[in-house]
Amino acid sequence: MLEVVLSFVVILIVFLVLPLIIGQTEHKVMAHMQSRLGPMYAGGFHGWAQLIADGVKFAQKEDIIPAAADRRIFMIAPGVALVPYLVVLIVIPIDRDRVAVDLDLGLFFVLAVMGIGVLGSIMAGWASANKYSVLGGMRSAAQLMSYELPLVLSASSVAMAAGTLSLPSIVEAWQWWWLPWQAIGGIVFFLAGLAELRRPPFDMPIAESEIIMGPMTEYTGMRFALFMLSEYAGIVVLSFLTTVLFLGGWHGPFLPGWLWTLLKVFLLAFVVIWLRVTYPRLREDQLQKLAWAVLVPLALVQLALTGIVKVLI
Repeated sequence: MLEVVLSFVVILIVFLVLPLIIGQTEHKVMAHMQSRLGPMYAGGFHGWAQLIADGVKFAQKEDIIPAAADRRIFMIAPGVALVPYLVVLIVIPIDRDRVAVDLDLGLFFVLAVMGIGVLGSIMAGWASANKYSVLGGMRSAAQLMSYELPLVLSASSVAMAAGTLSLPSIVEAWQWWWLPWQAIGGIVFFLAGLAELRRPPFDMPIAESEIIMGPMTEYTGMRFALFMLSEYAGIVVLSFLTTVLFLGGWHGPFLPGWLWTLLKVFLLAFVVIWLRVTYPRLREDQLQKLAWAVLVPLALVQLALTGIVKVLI
């Protein structure tokens, strides 16, 4: 019991630190890619304390709830968006012996809980009593329904290849030749995960030029900050899952396993930032077409390839 509690504490610290590191990295990477300085003064060296300053700013802001809002749903929506990502981290292995809980149905558990996190923005949009927020919530719901299918299908391919739903067991079964074998599924999983997180270029539910901030339009102060934190926490979880399922997790030469895992996670987080800077926002019809006409067929192709190889070997 004590070991589980200590593991949970370590995971909580990782959960609180990694999103902040990735958020700061996003500021600096975008600044370099777009040839602009960005925040440079908070904390001194390259503005390292800018995210801390942002947190203090959010804490000082007034917490406002619209008069017509459904107060109870409005208040709990940020927590619904954030907490599932903390729960998911409990079953993700960082190294061979570093996982808080090894569930036999770990992959099923992760996919189910991640779907709950998306509901936070849907609840926020409906509870805000604002037409822009409702529109953003409806777009979030449409995105969830569209991209959950390719996400699950591509993850199922890895589970079929490994013969287990346990995340540590999947990593144990991983071989280097899985990289080309599961490449299609890895790309589909990563893109579908980005869409569920509503990250650019899949940020139609936010679309600040059209519907202000979508489901978060009426939020201020710490509740708005929780939504922002949930976005970066989602990037951490997606990068960890892609690493564990498709990149071999802790497998790698010379370096300790946990370090290989973190290196792969930060590489994928960099790709997430790179995609934000590079590609414009998709239209809603393009968003749906990508899911149903491209990613779902590709995920089915990956499943077929996995089945064929499993039969042959």
